[in-house]
Amino acid sequence: MTYKQNSRGDNNYTSSINKSLEANIRYIKEEIGESKDLVIREFNLNKNSSIRFALIYIEGLVDKNFIQDFLLEIANSIINQNSSISSKRNLLDHLISFPLFAGKTEEIYEFESLILKILSGFTLIMQEGYERSIAINTSYIEGRQVEKPTTEPAIRGSKEGFIENIDINTSLIRKRIKDKNLRIETYSIGRTTKTDINMMYIKGIVDEKIVKEVRIRLERIDIDGIIDSGNIEELIQDDTYTPFPTVFSTERPDTVVAGLLEGRVAIIVNGSPFVLIVPALFIQFFQANEDYHNYFFTSSLIRILRYFSYFLTMLVPAFYIAMTTFHQEMIPTPLLISIAAQREGVPFPVFIEIIIMEVAFEIIRESSLRMPRAVGSTISIVGVLVIGQAAVEAGIISAFVVIIVSLTAISSFTTPNNSMALSARILRFVFIILATTFGLYGIAMGLIALILHLCSLRSFGVPYTSPLSPFIGDEMKDSIFRFPIWSMIFRPRDISKKNLRRQGKDAPHKPRKKQ
Repeated sequence: MTYKQNSRGDNNYTSSINKSLEANIRYIKEEIGESKDLVIREFNLNKNSSIRFALIYIEGLVDKNFIQDFLLEIANSIINQNSSISSKRNLLDHLISFPLFAGKTEEIYEFESLILKILSGFTLIMQEGYERSIAINTSYIEGRQVEKPTTEPAIRGSKEGFIENIDINTSLIRKRIKDKNLRIETYSIGRTTKTDINMMYIKGIVDEKIVKEVRIRLERIDIDGIIDSGNIEELIQDDTYTPFPTVFSTERPDTVVAGLLEGRVAIIVNGSPFVLIVPALFIQFFQANEDYHNYFFTSSLIRILRYFSYFLTMLVPAFYIAMTTFHQEMIPTPLLISIAAQREGVPFPVFIEIIIMEVAFEIIRESSLRMPRAVGSTISIVGVLVIGQAAVEAGIISAFVVIIVSLTAISSFTTPNNSMALSARILRFVFIILATTFGLYGIAMGLIALILHLCSLRSFGVPYTSPLSPFIGDEMKDSIFRFPIWSMIFRPRDISKKNLRRQGKDAPHKPRKKQ
């Protein structure tokens, strides 16, 4: 092995693989730290040969059954072609031309790449006297199998969800898009974790400017580790000072496929069951994949219900505070008398009542997520009923406040995307403060500021509120309402700048009128 001297006087190995098998093995052991899971198996070519080679892999990252079958296949090949191998005295040349049943085989000449391959689940074959190694993809990591999505359930449509394996997630998209123009670009991000990331898009549909922007943002990430796709989301999004998500995340392959067909870019992170889609629009977070599997009229009504529920989540407590505190004359007299009767004996103002119940419900909601699944739902339901009833009987809050908070909490679950639902829960407290301070005028000012903020947002250069602002009439067919599929001829113009037409000119699926 060749050594070199650094500025501190330490001896370091050169980056190139050496001809000495023993020195190469010693270097690998020192680099990985004499780990117990590092397996190094040395062999002679045969009993009468002095040719030595080594098999190197990390236990737990490889498929042992595959390695055993592979060794048996090598042994049979050596027996059948012993003379030719002995004359060449090069097992590596034989293996590189040997019809291996491994998924991927590479030749490695540098130690940096060699160490990375070992830690990625590859098996290395090194031979005495040669300054190279063969890396065979034998990676196999235990994990859960493809199952139903947990955060995006659907009555009708695909039941498959992404898992933590990047190769399986990529294949779930590949099998749905059988197009040669589907492109996959691979990145390794994280100085320590070296997390594999795939960027996918359809060439000819996607806007190349968006692809270039995604490349730039991924390549400029300089961090020691990427644990989940949420890390990538936070590092590449446009505006970090907003409660609204500007990167769409999903665990449904069919949702990703629909995004790719519209000209979006998908980012798959190894170890995460959530795939990112960019650019993301405000209306996109209220669209469920199931909308396109049901009758368009029904889907439109349900989509309107989602928007209405979102604003209920955000504004109902604020409106209650404003009406009961500043604008009692706007409440019908019988209802006002009922509210006043319920509040008799309550020691707190309406603002404190609302805050107490909202905070209590958020605590119960969060605790139910952290509890074991078997008892989480039971505890949350019982907790709300018991606490609400006890608080009313104790005279701490009024029954009408319990109704308001319960309606707000239930309506928050109608938003298909959890990130967007969280934004409503955050803004709810902002509007409560505005209503307590200025009444309905405060709510009006808050809504104006909110609209201005939404219109200022961009997602990878695309206006966040498109097609509402700027208004694009043709794209309104798939925004608040969903028109029939046969009428949605074009892709979103702000996302896909070319190849806009996705259907034939004659709309062949349009229902024919009777003659």
